[in-house]
Amino acid sequence: MPRSAAQTRASGSSSLLSIGQVLAKLNPEFPDLSPSKLRFLEERQLVSPARTESGYRKFSAADMDRLRFVLTMQRDHYLPLKVIRGFLEDLDAGRTPELPGGAVAAPSMLSSERKLTKDELIREAGANAMLLGDAISASLIVPGEVFGEDALYVLKALVELQRSGIEPRHLRGFRAAAERELGLIENALMPVARRKDAASRARAAEMAREIAGQLEIVRSSLIRSALTRLDS
Repeated sequence: MPRSAAQTRASGSSSLLSIGQVLAKLNPEFPDLSPSKLRFLEERQLVSPARTESGYRKFSAADMDRLRFVLTMQRDHYLPLKVIRGFLEDLDAGRTPELPGGAVAAPSMLSSERKLTKDELIREAGANAMLLGDAISASLIVPGEVFGEDALYVLKALVELQRSGIEPRHLRGFRAAAERELGLIENALMPVARRKDAASRARAAEMAREIAGQLEIVRSSLIRSALTRLDS
């Protein structure tokens, strides 16, 4: 769990890290992290590093926790920065908020994403090799030698859906729908994406997550509305 601002201040001046040292520690987990992205997150009040007398940013261990949390929530759960910031503001105020997204919260949000072999993925999902193969054929899971936690969540969901008679082949349209949504996002980002500077790339990535979040709200609302017909 990310520590509060008070805890950040209490961590003292020892072991403070420069931007370069922060990148060296976090880039293996988050290859897209750059100095401009760090400054962007500071501008959005997600992290508040200390400053030396010369104005250089210095990051504490608590700052690193917060950065890892923010980046994980962005990468793995597509939450907008304003949602993440609201959670952190509640934490800083001494409240005990729930993780944004409710069911989106995965175990150990601060740890790097797990990597699972095929056998580990099948075992942890309670699936079998045939179901995984069908999921890959339906483009619901990306094939590979190792799989991330997203693949685990999807395969677990497919196990439950299979119990209701819904097979991966019935969900082939999901990939096409995702590609159409990606096209909408790319078109919306075109004015920003044309700019090649790092700050614009960071802004485009954040806008993409915000748009994806809004599309998810619309999709969920449509499904809920359709479900009411089952009760009538």
